[in-house]
Amino acid sequence: MRQICLGSPIPRSRWGLVNWWTSLRTLSSMPRDPKKPRRLIAAGRAYLWTLRHSHGVVDGVRSCCETLTLYPQPTGTGRPLRIVFAEGPSRYVPGGAPLGSGDVGFARGPDLNLHEPGAVRALLDVASAQGWQPDGQQVVEIDGWSLLEAAAAMRAEAAAPASPTE
Repeated sequence: MRQICLGSPIPRSRWGLVNWWTSLRTLSSMPRDPKKPRRLIAAGRAYLWTLRHSHGVVDGVRSCCETLTLYPQPTGTGRPLRIVFAEGPSRYVPGGAPLGSGDVGFARGPDLNLHEPGAVRALLDVASAQGWQPDGQQVVEIDGWSLLEAAAAMRAEAAAPASPTE
């Protein structure tokens, strides 16, 4: 039998595989509903955010899209920000395995996982720095690829260990 990183062997029989897969899914299932909006606090303001994956056909080719939407709170106090990552040349927006859900990035460059609150915060900060303001009522849609490099750099900077002071 082959081994996986969890240490449990992969069974060879069909029914054994079904039971193994069910137990694996139970072990790795997310503790929250992925469709339920999540809460984020940035610059003293609360936002609810959602992430949606969609499919479309562009020039006869199936393509994927990740849409991150931030809703200022309380409801009605500002316009939502929609950040869209559409699949394109040298860009990836996976629809599942082998890459994870929510991953977006350049083929030879930075990437982000849009399920991570820190990545969402970095995208919001970059959008705000580029002029987006929550004032108003109309939804604002921004091409996420224009924000990705700066947001990924912000995440890398935040993750870097602080230099020791002497």
